[in-house]
Amino acid sequence: MIFEEFTNNDLLSQKLTRSILGKGITHAYIFEGDYQTDKMTYALAFVQAILCDNRPGYGCHQCLPCQKIEHGNHEDIFITQTTDKGNTKDEEIYRLQEHVSRKPYAGDRNIAVIRDADSMTKKAQNRLLKTLEEPPAGAVIILLSNNTENLESTILSRSLIYRVNPYHEPGTGDNGEDIRKMVRMLLVGEPFYKIKKELTNYGNSRENALRFLDGIQTAYRNLLLQHEEDSKLYKNADISRIVRTIEEARRDIKSGVNPMYSLKNMVLKIGG
Repeated sequence: MIFEEFTNNDLLSQKLTRSILGKGITHAYIFEGDYQTDKMTYALAFVQAILCDNRPGYGCHQCLPCQKIEHGNHEDIFITQTTDKGNTKDEEIYRLQEHVSRKPYAGDRNIAVIRDADSMTKKAQNRLLKTLEEPPAGAVIILLSNNTENLESTILSRSLIYRVNPYHEPGTGDNGEDIRKMVRMLLVGEPFYKIKKELTNYGNSRENALRFLDGIQTAYRNLLLQHEEDSKLYKNADISRIVRTIEEARRDIKSGVNPMYSLKNMVLKIGG
């Protein structure tokens, strides 16, 4: 996909296009978005726009750099890998540093994408900071994050942070109504056994559980901005506590804790 094929991100895409055409590309970007938002595809569209021969700033699908990016075999692009527990280790950042420090093969840019950047260990973040403080010429590092609160403030201060909104491709579903039902059950204090029954739809896999956490976290954050009857059932401090509890569940699941157990534990803490 190229920028023009994304929905709900027009302003961001236009801003990034202007920076490319105006030679305003910087060395570090953070693309933040919910778990279900495919930030990797958007990041690769940005990379296409940077490296495209035919339509710089946009991407074309047709030139050699764009085709290599779409086939995942561009020599000047490095994408980090995560462990089975979803962590980005120090060794991966070391490999990233080696990549961006060498001379590019095909052009004048070395690009690295850090998937699940907010899962980096403390050691990995400290190692990355050294590169962000003194970036090699032509290096572009893109961090993909579900929640920038898990990144060191020193990394945030050295990066441009952009929010990638959810975009829908044909065939993608929406469980928004189920999410609202769950939040309502928690708001009115439904018995745990009823809530537990609803959780079975989400605790059957890590991916479903993380998508559910994104949805429910967004729903609670929206309550902070609303003046409807539901929002009056909680004080702002209570909602902030709940959001932190959701974050704890997300970290547990990413570290390998059973998804259903994590969701049940979260619900009990919210209700308590």
